[in-house]
Amino acid sequence: MTTNQPLSDLKDELHISHSQIFTYLTCSLKYRYVYVEQRPMERASIALAFGKSIHAGLELFYRSFKEKGVVEPLEVLQTAFEQRLISQLDKIKVPILYKKETPDLASTIAMGKGLLQAFHEEIDLTGVEVVAIEAPMSATLFNVDGEPTDMKLVGVLDLVIRDQTGQLIAVDNKTAAKSYTQDYVDDDNQLTCYAYLLAANRLVAPTADVHGRMDVLLKTKTPKLKHYPTIRTAHHRRRFAKLAGAVLAGIDARIFIPCKTWLCSDCQYATACDAW
Repeated sequence: MTTNQPLSDLKDELHISHSQIFTYLTCSLKYRYVYVEQRPMERASIALAFGKSIHAGLELFYRSFKEKGVVEPLEVLQTAFEQRLISQLDKIKVPILYKKETPDLASTIAMGKGLLQAFHEEIDLTGVEVVAIEAPMSATLFNVDGEPTDMKLVGVLDLVIRDQTGQLIAVDNKTAAKSYTQDYVDDDNQLTCYAYLLAANRLVAPTADVHGRMDVLLKTKTPKLKHYPTIRTAHHRRRFAKLAGAVLAGIDARIFIPCKTWLCSDCQYATACDAW
């Protein structure tokens, strides 16, 4: 799988990612602290390190399947998760916020291992080709008139597969406390970002529908894996480009406003926000 331009080459170019867009839309003041001021964190949520560590286990599973044609034993995935989590936490020099369901490191490790067990038991790759894992991609953003801008959209696709019918599918791996609704998945901007990158890089036809799927590991009493298929049309991708343009306009105008939501409980900048 090729891209328009390696992400490592974009250091000196204007670019924006889904993470930046999401941060600005959910709290533009947090965007200022993270990306403009690059302010040191006051505290860190266990959620970020946990999510990255689960991804490490999943990446190992899919990479071994793609490159060696083997299914890694569950214990190997669980060890990769635990090692990555401890390594991540060792680098954090601020207080760590744990969750109600995972109040300490031991319970967090147990939760992660349980999720990976559910994944290992329930994933079915019969007839599936793994095309790419953790694939970095970039693409030019277009304005509302369809003209190219000097801004790049960048992202790393969790997983790209080809199913038994030959259909390319972009997969976003998630963990969640409860099941998603189909409406939530259909409105998810990250999968629209994936679709934009795939279409812009001609991995699907420019005007074709792009198939996506959200694979969610549920942190329920008995962990389980749920698949949520979805589709992004050319209209969705144009709307996403317009959204990205509006976010960039807000950033250029230095519009940074606090927004109180459920995300505030995990925010790394609670004190700075209160003092705003």
